[in-house]
Amino acid sequence: MKKLINYSVKLVLIILIVLVANTSHNIYETKIENESVNNTINLTTMALKVVEINKSDKLAAKDTFTGDLTGYAFNCPLCGGTLGCKPSYNIKDGTVTYPDKDYGVVRIVASSKNLPCGSIVRFKSNRVSENETFAIVLDRGVGGNALDLLVPSEEYALKYIGRSSITYDVLRSGWGNES
Repeated sequence: MKKLINYSVKLVLIILIVLVANTSHNIYETKIENESVNNTINLTTMALKVVEINKSDKLAAKDTFTGDLTGYAFNCPLCGGTLGCKPSYNIKDGTVTYPDKDYGVVRIVASSKNLPCGSIVRFKSNRVSENETFAIVLDRGVGGNALDLLVPSEEYALKYIGRSSITYDVLRSGWGNES
């Protein structure tokens, strides 16, 4: 009786996997059949699950801090127009974003050495956006847990960013797998 139930459960699972695979569009199926009768591993389904797990892991907070958020521009009194972390981006052209391999186009922030260069942070501030803001640490010059958001001009920083207290999540500490 137990064998019949186990066989039935396996059969139902296989049917569900086949139905899911057959309803997917633009996905190539790769199946490997093993020695056991009626057992098929659907590699496409497994790969999609791994991608889903990796994406959710990418958004999981590794640490959370509270600090002040301020804004700065390339032409601030102590700024030289290049960022303090490698790659030493030249930001004199008004660049305020960075194309990160894992997180896409993100904002640029300065932090203290508490956060390694290349760290990715996520915060919510209505002064910046209605949505969550993702940023990468590419500059130095602030103390403690503060973040200084790179903006187009000092006037913009004063008018729109100011100084406010935020809580932010660290999603990646340092460059991770990037060079």
